[in-house]
Amino acid sequence: GVLPLLGGTLTIVVGSAFVAIPTGLATAIYLSEYASQRVRNIVKPILEILAGIPTVVYGYFALTSVTPLLTKIFPATQIFNAASGAIVVGIMILPMVASLCEDALGAVPDSLRQGGFALGATRYEVATHVVLPSALSGVMASFVLALSRAIGETMAVTLAAGATPKLTGNPLESIQTMTAYIV
Repeated sequence: GVLPLLGGTLTIVVGSAFVAIPTGLATAIYLSEYASQRVRNIVKPILEILAGIPTVVYGYFALTSVTPLLTKIFPATQIFNAASGAIVVGIMILPMVASLCEDALGAVPDSLRQGGFALGATRYEVATHVVLPSALSGVMASFVLALSRAIGETMAVTLAAGATPKLTGNPLESIQTMTAYIV
């Protein structure tokens, strides 16, 4: 049936969301509210380069780096496993989340920031209570776009998570996603 494929796809998407969304949002808040122009000019192109790496390379990275690390932490880890796939897909969509969120946060008018500072708010309070709610639609759009890419990811998931259509709750076992089944 299709249930193991749906379960595998959801496992990868939820796992990658746990990796990419908090890290990407924190990176975006740092870049838009705290980083100097020099740091922003260095980090932003690095994020763009990470977004351009082919997915096969991410899959190979999962097999050669992430899976051995997981095996050291959890000895029962299979060579092909959902956790490795989720981590690598999370790393793969992280630049998209960070870049799009940073663009959304940067589009918030400076007058809102200055109003928050005028009321005595700290930099953190302005970033989290003024700027982030103002840019929430763009931030949510970046989440949806990145998770859509995670749903449609094929090669990295096929290389990292394997091709075993099995309905399991254990992320250390091999699974198969809908797109990997198509491959």
